[in-house]
Amino acid sequence: MNQYITGTAIKELREQRKMTQLQLAEILGVSDKTVSKWETAKGYPDITLLEPIADAFGVSVPELISGHQIKNANVSANMIRSKFYVCPVCGNVIHSMGEAVIHCHGVGLLPAEAEQTDENHMIFIERIEDEYYVRIDHEMTKKHYISFIAAVSSDRCQMVKLYPEGEAEARFKISGVRKIYFYCNRDGLFAQERNRLMLRCRKSKSLQSL
Repeated sequence: MNQYITGTAIKELREQRKMTQLQLAEILGVSDKTVSKWETAKGYPDITLLEPIADAFGVSVPELISGHQIKNANVSANMIRSKFYVCPVCGNVIHSMGEAVIHCHGVGLLPAEAEQTDENHMIFIERIEDEYYVRIDHEMTKKHYISFIAAVSSDRCQMVKLYPEGEAEARFKISGVRKIYFYCNRDGLFAQERNRLMLRCRKSKSLQSL
């Protein structure tokens, strides 16, 4: 584990719940001086106390360790709020519909920030019956490749995992798709709204007919 609970996190969570150091100490069965040492970075809680501390604050142990509390105010989160977490060690891709505390290979992951497509990451789409055929104009070498393509609608996320030396393409059921994401192992996450994709597709077909 390359992360551990910090005194700052303990203090912030304690103050949010309007607890004194003494009140927290009594819950945990330690002295208020011990809590003070934790909060001033003069010591760390024993690992056996992580779960009791998390319970005292009403958070999970991963939240406690990361220092980021998950807020579930919007319990009706949908796929349009999709977030993608990519492990830099193994390339594992984790999808969530909202905020989450994600770890892989001991690394705390942050959600990838999606950028608009650019001239080095061009995306093309074509409708074939009830599917979208999506192609990314990008090399697929062992060192530089597209890791996955995903099509997101309000009620589902369709994802295709890609591999080096393969083709940067995928097919998705139309099913109300509103956004396409794809991930470059060097340059990160890209996204494009469906209406822009369709506009580009129609322009391409018009040029071909001239």
